[in-house]
Amino acid sequence: MIRVEALGDRRLEDYRNVRDPELLRRRGLFMAEGRLVVERLLQLDGKSHTVKSMLVSPASFAGLEPRLAACPDLPIYVCSTEELFSIVGFNLHRGCLALASRPPDRDPTDVMARAGVVLVLEDVADADNVGSAFRNAAAFGAGGVLLSPACCDPLYRKAIRTSMGGVFDMPYARLRDWPKDLWELKHRGFALVALTPREPAIDLADFTRRQPRPRLALLVGAEGRGLTADAEALADMRVRIPMKPGVDSLNLATATGIALYHLSV
Repeated sequence: MIRVEALGDRRLEDYRNVRDPELLRRRGLFMAEGRLVVERLLQLDGKSHTVKSMLVSPASFAGLEPRLAACPDLPIYVCSTEELFSIVGFNLHRGCLALASRPPDRDPTDVMARAGVVLVLEDVADADNVGSAFRNAAAFGAGGVLLSPACCDPLYRKAIRTSMGGVFDMPYARLRDWPKDLWELKHRGFALVALTPREPAIDLADFTRRQPRPRLALLVGAEGRGLTADAEALADMRVRIPMKPGVDSLNLATATGIALYHLSV
């Protein structure tokens, strides 16, 4: 434990850049926030990432102390809640940050090789939606997540928080040539299933009853616009979640959760 004696301590420079995820990314780092998420980060330390340091309030340090006992060489900077706010530049209610090294980028074909069901996100830029999608993928046993080039970084602080640390051990990769890279999924035996509220589409429950369970890739687009016509045209089938008249769609977190549940049972 290192007590912060001066807010200008140079060892805390990366914590002043919490609001600039691109700067952290260029430096090969990411930031995790909140006790539960940081505890998950520590559990997986040394696997996909390496925890570099932590900045915590006294209350968070006390709450994490049993876990921190296994990390004797980890620098843990402790300061008051007010000092922490001054360092990071905004009101951080959780009082707990951890800085870690980014894992190397995965090859999408490596994710495809390991998965029976894979979630594919197209242009999902909202961090909370990306985090929720990862949390659903982990909860319902998806083998990986693939992201189009315009998707939010899964290791952005808000996405990590919403996923409850699910991004740390869920295999994922970014597709670079969109939507042509979807052909690689087809080549590897995946049936591409487009999730859309638009007709014509098969009711999700009917699809899962009739489908002989090949490898499946669930395609999900951003809220509002949904899947682009180019991506949807490559799908082998289109499925929809039936809803009462007057309700045209669900938010992305709810829709992916329902769809992945049906594909996993």
